[in-house]
Amino acid sequence: MAARIFITRKMEEQVVASLRKKFDVRMWDSESEKVPREVLLREVADADALWSVTADSIDREVLMAAPKLKIVSNMAVGHNNIDLEVAKERGIIVTNTPDVLTNTTADLAFGLLIATARRLMEAEDTLRKGQWTSWSPMGYTGMDIGGATLGIIGMGRIGEAVARRAKGFDMRVLYHNRSRKPEAEAAYGFEYAELDTLLKEVDFIVILAPLTPETLGMIGERELALMKKTAVLINVARGGIVDETALYHALKEGQIWAAGLDVFEKEPVPLDNPLLTLPNVTVLPHIGSATIKTRIGMMELSAQAILDILEGREPKNRVV
Repeated sequence: MAARIFITRKMEEQVVASLRKKFDVRMWDSESEKVPREVLLREVADADALWSVTADSIDREVLMAAPKLKIVSNMAVGHNNIDLEVAKERGIIVTNTPDVLTNTTADLAFGLLIATARRLMEAEDTLRKGQWTSWSPMGYTGMDIGGATLGIIGMGRIGEAVARRAKGFDMRVLYHNRSRKPEAEAAYGFEYAELDTLLKEVDFIVILAPLTPETLGMIGERELALMKKTAVLINVARGGIVDETALYHALKEGQIWAAGLDVFEKEPVPLDNPLLTLPNVTVLPHIGSATIKTRIGMMELSAQAILDILEGREPKNRVV
């Protein structure tokens, strides 16, 4: 009997076809709607491989309900949606999709920085609503990017790519990371800084750290109070790294100038999230890697990891 694969979202058939030729593939029929919990639990019960996305909670219950499961192929760089300890206990391999989305996500991060600093979304909304009546000397004035100081929290592949882009804008780049990057410092002039120092000195902060027990709530009331009143906070990593309640109050009270968010504590974002009421917040629906080429590349990596495991090979991007 052919091995069985369950895919939690509707993926591009040109990629899935490579798996259908050899295995019994079942795939949730929606691209945008999350697979219901009961369906996920039913499908993993006899699955040899699970192809998940970052919105799926692959927790203890799911993993314990899957006695045949050999691999969880997660279509994301992050893997905080998977209980890695249980996966280790069960001998289930977990893979992710790094590298292929580095430049795409860096582009989005820097684009969000520009949009937030220059109030692009706010200005566009005014025009579309017919509220633009005349040129104004101080209308929609924002913050300069060229020559400013950028702080990056989480200097992995994407962090380095954002920092390289910042150099094109003549920005000074400070970074905070679990480990220093001496080669990047030497090659590009990036400067390492302790977190509090970075928060106090920079004009823009881009968060690119993974969500871990150590980074959960990393940017809260105390950290926001250290930032300049003219500072702009950009988060394209994971929503849980920033305390949204503290961020809301900091933005509303003018403690910091603006924020650009591609990720949130709860996704999809509830419409009653108070951050959505603030004009100095630019929001996006978690589209950091959303280009056609990149998403297809991520699918191909996910499919290849499953193919490798089911055919007895070591996968390329193994997490555990």
